[in-house]
Formats: sequence, C-alpha cells, structure tokens
Amino acid sequence: MQVVATGLPDVLIFEPKVFGDARGFFFESYNQNTFQALTGLSPNFVQDNHSASAKGVLRGLHYQIRQPQGKLVRVVAGEVLDVAVDMRKSSPSFGRWTSAILSAENRRQMWVPEGFAHGFVVLSEFAEFLYKTTDFYAPEHECCIRWDDPTLNIDWQLTAPPALSAKDSRGLDFLLAPCFD
Repeated sequence: MQVVATGLPDVLIFEPKVFGDARGFFFESYNQNTFQALTGLSPNFVQDNHSASAKGVLRGLHYQIRQPQGKLVRVVAGEVLDVAVDMRKSSPSFGRWTSAILSAENRRQMWVPEGFAHGFVVLSEFAEFLYKTTDFYAPEHECCIRWDDPTLNIDWQLTAPPALSAKDSRGLDFLLAPCFD
C-alpha cells in the first residue's frame, strides 16, 4: 500500500499493491495495521455503505456536525470524482477542497477524516461506491453544502447539470453552513 498526498494535508489517497495474473487479481482493500503504520491513525470503522449511481449523479457535499464520520471511500465499478472540503474553523486549510478520480480500474481509496464535507459525482456510465465510516449515520446531525457553492468554486468536471436528490438540491451556502471548531 502506498500513500499519496492530496491538496489537503489530512486527506490521503491510498494505492494498494495489486497482485494479478491470468486468473484475475487480489489486493487488500483495508488492513488496520498497515493503515496505522502509514498514517499514525487507528480509526474504528463501525459501518459500511454501498451506493450505485448513474452517470451525472452527484451526491453531497455531506457531513455530520455531531457524530462526525471519517470515511474510507472507494469505487468497485465505474469512475467518480471524489471531493473533500475542510469544515474545521481551526484548520489552516478551512474552506479548501481537494478532489481525486477514484475508479475500479485505479483501485485508489480516499481517506476523508472527521471534520470534512464529502461528495462525489459519477463520471462513467454507472458507478458503485463503497465507504467505511467511523461513526453511525445520524440524519438528525447531517448537513449538506451546495454542490455549486460560489465560495468553494469546486471543479466537478461536469459537462451537464448533475442529477441531485431533493436533499442535495437544498444544500446550504458554505458561508451559512455549520462548521467544526
């Protein structure tokens, strides 16, 4: 496993060592000892989630202001642009975002720590997205920032308007959204 830095110091990309031959491939998608050795962190994952979406579906930008979730995310079919936004007022990177292409082909994973908003848009015809979380989903604490917030000015690499859920279409402006201290 190799760690690749992103534009934000706490958001990391993991590239697994893949063993392949004529039969297919194998790789460890998560190993607690390796994760801790590479990051100094030892997250306690409590929930796994799996979503499937069509091209142009944008999910996010979500976070929980209470019961914040760290997320280890990956794609097992298709390709997405994955985005993390620092929502920690005390952070030098507060209000900044980073993104990465995650795909079944590149097998990359992104670590999105607690205190970050997270979202993704499907770039391929279809994508399946998996993520492990460090706390349980708590809809009463969930917040959503507008995907097209002018302050953040995220480049979603879109060629057409995205397909949004009703919740995501009502996202808050970044300047009005609750933040972490």
